Amino acid sequence: QLQLVESGGGPVQAGGSLSLSCVVSGYLYSRYCVGWFRRSTVTGREAVAAINSNCDTTYAESVKGRFTIYKVSNTLSLQMDSLKAEDSDIYLCAATRMTSGCSRSAMGYWGQGTQVTVSS
Repeated sequence: QLQLVESGGGPVQAGGSLSLSCVVSGYLYSRYCVGWFRRSTVTGREAVAAINSNCDTTYAESVKGRFTIYKVSNTLSLQMDSLKAEDSDIYLCAATRMTSGCSRSAMGYWGQGTQVTVSS
């Protein structure tokens, strides 16, 4: 069983930066993927960025060049720069257990989320 706890959300002005963190408690197997999703009202949980046990990273087209995902020990982070109003959402940390695939359907564990609000 994994537990994920996010932090770092809050209000920010457009063009500003925020850094989100997710502490992963429990055992990650040798093959895993951890990532960030946001709660899109249109598509449900939208993938934002992910990193797997091969250190492969993936990003949504809308955040490429602005967001950076990285993992240090048991903490997953998302550095968000040049924020836009449309980045406002609840950001959720997610993890798989025994697969390095990073699709939404592969995620078996979810955090509660942290709110990011970008004002224009």
